[in-house]
Amino acid sequence: MTKIRAKISGVHGYLPPYILTNQELETMVDTTDTWILTRTGIRERHILKDPLLATSDMAVQAVAGLLEKTRTSPGEVDLLICSTVTPDMVFPASANIICDKAGIKNAFGFDVNAACSGFLFALVTGTKYVESGTHKKVIVVGSDKMSAITDYTNRETCVLFGDAAAAVLLEPSTDDTGIRDAVLRSDGAGRHSLYMKAGGSLNPSSHETVDAKEHFVYQEGQAVFKFAVTKMADVTAEIMARNRLTSKDVAWLVPHQANLRIIDATARRMGIGKEQVMVNIDRYGNTTDATIPLCLWDWESQLRKGDNLILASVGGGFTWGAVWVKWAY
Repeated sequence: MTKIRAKISGVHGYLPPYILTNQELETMVDTTDTWILTRTGIRERHILKDPLLATSDMAVQAVAGLLEKTRTSPGEVDLLICSTVTPDMVFPASANIICDKAGIKNAFGFDVNAACSGFLFALVTGTKYVESGTHKKVIVVGSDKMSAITDYTNRETCVLFGDAAAAVLLEPSTDDTGIRDAVLRSDGAGRHSLYMKAGGSLNPSSHETVDAKEHFVYQEGQAVFKFAVTKMADVTAEIMARNRLTSKDVAWLVPHQANLRIIDATARRMGIGKEQVMVNIDRYGNTTDATIPLCLWDWESQLRKGDNLILASVGGGFTWGAVWVKWAY
């Protein structure tokens, strides 16, 4: 019996129109363009300024563009998975809201929260539904309004994040293209290094938590950097080794866009040149769940059927992983 694979048959993204530059951040906190560039590689990031718009609204833009370009009607979609750390609300799931706004009525949906690795976790989850033979069209959308949980008086974190959404369509593959292998990992001991302190059942929202600014991203920068630079490189090396892929076999590294130094370290470990690495952190910053599909969207015209891509990420929690994709179109 021929194995059913899931292929990415389309990708589309959305970026809010407002651009927050390093120069503007210089007027907001004690920082400089040089300081930000040297430590992160970021020049600017997009921000969803309209207070009436949320994570689901960006996701709907990405999903609508994806449906149009793949000539897929909303009624054909079987499942929508949203990976996010900034859902519109605690419940219902943002995936349900996205389906309603996008006119997707014949599908079920749910959210995945694995921090910056969320898109990979959601992609592999969606892949399993296609591989089972029960689902023909699955949308995976990564969307985050990070500006909603960013403290713009904290120079360590406010320079890092941007807002965006991007989505892919998964369908059954009729050849050897598609999602070929994945290594996903998590270690809850990392929960103390990168998290949001309040708003959950452990520390519910109160006047005290708001006054203490505990509803923003909290990060121990050095601990997170040390973990990320090691684990993202390790997991890419692992997936290459177990599939006997060499640097010559890999067309592109598609890394999570958290820090340029982490990306460079991963590429060196893989033995590939900078020309094989997708990098847009300078223009978008860290958009959390949207970074990897945004890269695919940006580079879509340069991808060729049969190209081997390694998608890799590390996120708070800690979570990390790598996915081998053979591009389908």
